[in-house]
Amino acid sequence: MARPHAASLIEDAFHRRSNALMRGRGWGTRTISHTGYGSQDFVRVLGRVLLSRLAERPELSEADGIIRDFRGTAEWQRGWRAFVTAGAMNTPVRVIVGDRTVNTFSDRSGYIDVVIPKPGLEPGWHAVVIEADGGKPVRAAVLIIDREAPFGIVSDIDDTVISTSLPRPLIAAWNTFVRQETARHLVPGMAPMFRRLIGEHPGSPTFYLSTGAWNTAPTLTRFLKRHGYPAGPMLMTDWGPTNTGWFRSGQDHKTEALHRLAREFPNIRWVLVGDDGQHDPKIYGDFARDRPDVVEAIAIRELSPAEHVLSHGIPVSNEEFAPRVRRDVPVLRAPDGYGLMRQLKALLP
Repeated sequence: MARPHAASLIEDAFHRRSNALMRGRGWGTRTISHTGYGSQDFVRVLGRVLLSRLAERPELSEADGIIRDFRGTAEWQRGWRAFVTAGAMNTPVRVIVGDRTVNTFSDRSGYIDVVIPKPGLEPGWHAVVIEADGGKPVRAAVLIIDREAPFGIVSDIDDTVISTSLPRPLIAAWNTFVRQETARHLVPGMAPMFRRLIGEHPGSPTFYLSTGAWNTAPTLTRFLKRHGYPAGPMLMTDWGPTNTGWFRSGQDHKTEALHRLAREFPNIRWVLVGDDGQHDPKIYGDFARDRPDVVEAIAIRELSPAEHVLSHGIPVSNEEFAPRVRRDVPVLRAPDGYGLMRQLKALLP
């Protein structure tokens, strides 16, 4: 666009004013790291720089829950605390990978998303360092995937691995902003299914793709670790205005992320896991139609009639009213992970 949308101009003006006010009162920067990923050819480092009057306190990052045991950290947190944040916009940031240092800036909302070519890291888990100007350095976990890996999982989160009743406005707000993270419900059989698939394909990645806000990533990381899900990068989004409108498109976010993974890892054939409560069947189906060469199967968790009513107001999937699209990959359906695993066992080599 030649000119940013009014929504982004308003948000930018608010951020500039609030950043100046907070810095004027002595607030400093602190960094939250998110789990990144890459291959021998590149590494993508993710995080966010915040303004805080508690900047001197060490920041718990996702790396602490992946690279080391984080038992003993505070787990009884209400979700609203993660959303009461102030992103530090356009802040100088240094990313240290081995003996290399790359300089970048946080974006208009404080987020860090930098791709570093040729990181010199072998496949497996590694820690890189993110250091924002004026703040303490933090470690960020990155998963380096073998460029020749043939298999991987991409999974939705809400109502696929965790029952959060999203996107129902009132209950979603309650679950996200009020309830404690330990009150979330587990979808039966999904964790054993993921563990078995990854166990049968060592070195394969698991990506968690969601339209949820980045603010919830540390909470979700702790929840998934506690319930035995394979560790893996989360691909979330930033709620709020963009350069094209007042709200971000969750469907576009998922579609773009899938195509990006297909470009970054052309040898991987993916199992795409989602639910039929909203748009996963269509998003995955369209992607499989466009890229049947990289999709091994689509596994859809079927919500119960009651869950459908709470999700979108009718007791059946939205797919019942959508036109049928020809798909060149298998589509598996079951109400939980145990049923999906039985079908995947018969399908996968």
